[in-house]
Amino acid sequence: MPKQKAASGKKGTRHVSLIVRWVSIVAMTIMVSFLVFSAVVYNTVKQEALSQQKYMSNEVVNVLRKRLIGIDDELEITNVVQQLSPNTRRILTGGPALSENDNSNSSVFGDSVLSTVTNPDMTVAIYNLRNEIVFHNGDSAPKPVKFTSESKSVTKEGKDGQSSLYIYRKVRNRKSHKLTGYIVVKNQMTGYNRLISRTLKAMLWLSILGISLAIVISYLVVRSVVRPINKMSKVAREVNADPNSTARIPELHRNDELEELALSFNMMLDRMQKYIEQQKQFVSDVSHELRTPVAVIEGHLSMLKRWGKDDPQVLEESIDASISEAERMKHLIQEMLDLTRAEQISVHYPNAIAKPMEVLTRVVGDIGMVHPDFKISLEVEDLDPDTKIQIYQGHLEQILIILIDNGIKYSTDRKEIAVAAGQSGQEMQIVVQDYGEGISDEDKKKIFNRFYRVDKARTREKGGNGLGLSIAQKLVESYHGNIDVESVLGQGSQFRITFPVLTDEEAKELESREEQKQAGTESPKQDPTI
Repeated sequence: MPKQKAASGKKGTRHVSLIVRWVSIVAMTIMVSFLVFSAVVYNTVKQEALSQQKYMSNEVVNVLRKRLIGIDDELEITNVVQQLSPNTRRILTGGPALSENDNSNSSVFGDSVLSTVTNPDMTVAIYNLRNEIVFHNGDSAPKPVKFTSESKSVTKEGKDGQSSLYIYRKVRNRKSHKLTGYIVVKNQMTGYNRLISRTLKAMLWLSILGISLAIVISYLVVRSVVRPINKMSKVAREVNADPNSTARIPELHRNDELEELALSFNMMLDRMQKYIEQQKQFVSDVSHELRTPVAVIEGHLSMLKRWGKDDPQVLEESIDASISEAERMKHLIQEMLDLTRAEQISVHYPNAIAKPMEVLTRVVGDIGMVHPDFKISLEVEDLDPDTKIQIYQGHLEQILIILIDNGIKYSTDRKEIAVAAGQSGQEMQIVVQDYGEGISDEDKKKIFNRFYRVDKARTREKGGNGLGLSIAQKLVESYHGNIDVESVLGQGSQFRITFPVLTDEEAKELESREEQKQAGTESPKQDPTI
């Protein structure tokens, strides 16, 4: 059973290329459109040409009818020939089309009957009431048919595929309206058949050419669209096979939605990679930093188990040491969680806003109460109380507490911390100055690294784990700010943080987003650092 499931899962669904689907749809659409267009053009040309042929045929019938409506009795060969022109009678008797006496071109070409019966496409036949032919101008006369109306037209297609037009018309006397005979005209429509044949061939070739070009163009267009998608799929498969893969979609240079999608896709992969690295770093840091306190606790417990439990002094020292290491582990884990959360600000606090003036006043006052032996001053220059920056209020407090607490830890004889804030253009700055032992140039490059301590022994005594400045840096940079340090050994250090100031429109937009977000959740998000 497992093998069967694996086999069926491996088979999966049938894969059909997107290019084949799109090109097929486009080709079918264009083919149907061309066929409809060709059919419309073909029928239009056919109807117009047929109308012209009918008009010409009816003109022939009218010419003959005008000559025959003067006959009172039934049409016969004698009275019909008398009504025809002399030139027509000469042609019917086998004579030449032109007589020696015909010196005027106008007399010849002015004979409408002559031009009618000499038209190679027109075969004319005149019948009496007994369906006896009394006149025709071809080898075979068209046959009469029964019809009730005054005239009738019929289009017939021969065995060779050529169409012919038949016109049937009754002849009546001009005065008495008595029926005297019938006129039958057969139009072979040579020009019409040639035109229709050429039109059909032209439309056929144009359709084949148009459909072929459409397929080629649609293939090229669709391929240009699908190619980036294939690149995205390839990168996605590589990342799925190896989450640590650095494969990314190359620049497309398209300036369209696909390029925007590729950029967003790369940004998503970068963020995923960053989270993976954070997770690996977190595990590495935990395993490294917790090894010492765990070993200390384990050593004390082993000692107590062997012989120390019988000595009250050793027992008390071991218990105190174990509790101290446990407290340090607790603080370490909390700081590491804070550091991890600081790297995910855009997920948890995308719309947070704070007023720096309020936060500075509160934090400086609170720390001054906790450390009465220190002089902690606040100096504000050109900072509007209503100035707003994009940061969660609790995180701004945490940054200030870390920097001020760091200054307190490294202070020497001069127990003084100066905090200053000001605004310049679209940026605001906060400076935390201490007058302690300072930081060397070599250490300044490393103080923001995780677990780095300038004086490891001194820092451990004060409960530091070397994560405070790393947390502060991550928080500042997560809110699009900047943090740096200036220090001189023996004179103290100055930490400077800079944040972009929000305009009124940007602040309103963030507040509106936060209101919509809160309206869509059952309860507001709690600050994980509190």
